Amino acid sequence: MFWIQLAIVLGAIFIGARLGGVGLGVMGGLGLAILSFFFGVQPTAPPINVMLMIAAVVTAAGALQAAGGLDYLVDLAARILRRNPNQITFLGPMVTYVFTFFAGTGHVAYSVLPVIAEVARSTKVRPERPLSIAVIASQQAITASPISAATVALLGLTASAGIQLSDIMMVCVPSTFIACMLGAFIVNHMGKDLMKDPEYLRRLGDPKLREAIERANSGENVETRKVPSYAKISVGLFLLGTMTIVLFGSCPELRPAWNVGGEIERMSMASAIEIIMLTVAALILLISRVDVKTLTQGSVFGAGVQAVIAIFGIAWLGDSFFSGNMEFLSGNIQEMVTAAPWTFAIALFALSILLFSQAATVRALMPLGIALGIPAPALIAMFPAVNGYFFIPNYPTVVAAINFDSTGTTHIGKYVLNHSFMLPGLVATVGSIAIGFMLAGVMF
Repeated sequence: MFWIQLAIVLGAIFIGARLGGVGLGVMGGLGLAILSFFFGVQPTAPPINVMLMIAAVVTAAGALQAAGGLDYLVDLAARILRRNPNQITFLGPMVTYVFTFFAGTGHVAYSVLPVIAEVARSTKVRPERPLSIAVIASQQAITASPISAATVALLGLTASAGIQLSDIMMVCVPSTFIACMLGAFIVNHMGKDLMKDPEYLRRLGDPKLREAIERANSGENVETRKVPSYAKISVGLFLLGTMTIVLFGSCPELRPAWNVGGEIERMSMASAIEIIMLTVAALILLISRVDVKTLTQGSVFGAGVQAVIAIFGIAWLGDSFFSGNMEFLSGNIQEMVTAAPWTFAIALFALSILLFSQAATVRALMPLGIALGIPAPALIAMFPAVNGYFFIPNYPTVVAAINFDSTGTTHIGKYVLNHSFMLPGLVATVGSIAIGFMLAGVMF
């Protein structure tokens, strides 16, 4: 029965991933219906708290985008990149990493990728190099960001083990950032130099491309947008909210407490995140006076809502399946993952390839790791393993980077998996896990 149920779960994940968007969530619901009504699996409680935390963060990020705060950040990034063009392979991933870290979503990278491609081409740096690692850095930063859906999900699962937000950040921030810089060093020597690349030389024969290059080099395509003051204020408010969450997560005694039945009960971190981010969204909307409809129509809010639905269905399916088969799982794989916890990272990586979501992967599989007795520090070290969705080159940021590179150096290979993002992705993921285990061993 276990293997039949597993096939149903994997089938729901596969079909849901093919459907995309909310398809993953609704297929999770369908899979759970089959397990419950036909196999007698008892549904666990749906991950309501995680969904509400993500919804609050997404609402604040959507307000930031509606107020023009993201555009302002992109302008700042463009200036930094254009002032230091020769360091584009290292500055590109730094910018996307920092943007994602503070925004909590990798979708902010879309606006920076064309700037990276343009600066690289104009300085005759092979665009594949900075673009590939910049996309990977935007993914790795998700597992370092204090307000990302994935981090929020992991915090919610490990809080009972005494893990604080600061514990996750002390391991994952340095491990992911150092690994991304290691990836940048590796890709800085990847492929032929631009002026020796046969595909680029072939494309130079196209008069339209030559004209576009000349126009880019002359600076005609550089937009000078007037940034409203409330856009800058919205960025400040969002960063203040993020730092407040980090502070409350690092120092629990700062959170409000009440006397409940003679015992001191402190505000949970989940409630703190929800209240702070909803407050940030409210202040941004009040100060900027943007139409609330603009918030809901933005790309950040839309992607976030889809993530909430995906987590709702697929995490509920995963929780119920693992809970209903825990006796079988404990008897067969507990000894292996306890002796070598890093093997659990392979499972996280493989599932993330199918789910295309770090948060959904965390909610679907991390509860199993906890139930099997894997130490919380090891789970934190393996957290970056959920960044495996670069493996199959069809994620939106991957596709966008390929399309922004007019030189043709950023590409999908003949065998699909030999694409531009494979090497930096593997280096960054393996590196961050290895560094994470070293840091966790020292800190815990």
